[in-house]
Amino acid sequence: MDASSYDDALEWLDLLSGHVGMFKVGKELFTAAGPDIVRAIKERGQKVFLDLKYHDIPNTVARAAEAAVHLGVDMFNVHASGGIPMIRESVVASAACCEQLNKQKPIILAVTVLTSLNDDDLKAIGFSMGVKDLVVRLAKMAQEAGASGVVASPLDVSSIREHCGKKFIIVTPGIRGPDERNRDDQKRTLSAAEAIKAGADYLVVGRPIRRARDPLEACARMIDEIAAGMRAAS
Repeated sequence: MDASSYDDALEWLDLLSGHVGMFKVGKELFTAAGPDIVRAIKERGQKVFLDLKYHDIPNTVARAAEAAVHLGVDMFNVHASGGIPMIRESVVASAACCEQLNKQKPIILAVTVLTSLNDDDLKAIGFSMGVKDLVVRLAKMAQEAGASGVVASPLDVSSIREHCGKKFIIVTPGIRGPDERNRDDQKRTLSAAEAIKAGADYLVVGRPIRRARDPLEACARMIDEIAAGMRAAS
């Protein structure tokens, strides 16, 4: 949900409830509206993906994971580059908090390489690996640390699936139609059908719906693409 305020988010929530499987609350919305927007979504019986990409020392991220559990989110993420201890402590803290509160465990994801980065960007930052190799390395590390899955570009799904198995959850942002590619800051994108065919479990779709003249029509078209991808993958 790429909303910029609490009221804007509620409008999108009312419009799209029943048409999407989960609502993503990212940095922009959480900074503007805070935990109240998460509570509002949960009070309406909808699922929440808290997309804040925690990245800090292990103790700090573990405490943030506990706070996410208290909010009742269904999915949240950390940066895989934070390392195994950081990921593992967030997983352990989340599980302990869920047991104490008698809550269902959220899906905990590790972000691999942002879809806005390519090989040249990684080289400029100082990485010796290209995107493909680094994504696989981070995914395997996240799996070892106990994460439920990863967030990765749809272009990386096949490689992750090959190395991490069928049960490892893969969430893919960077979903664009053929006529929408290369129009924004997302560099490594695929269509919804292509991402599902490759083996993605969840798709993050923001701008293709939010910027559409008819968001519900765009949502329906995305669902059709997902169905097509599932047929192609079977």
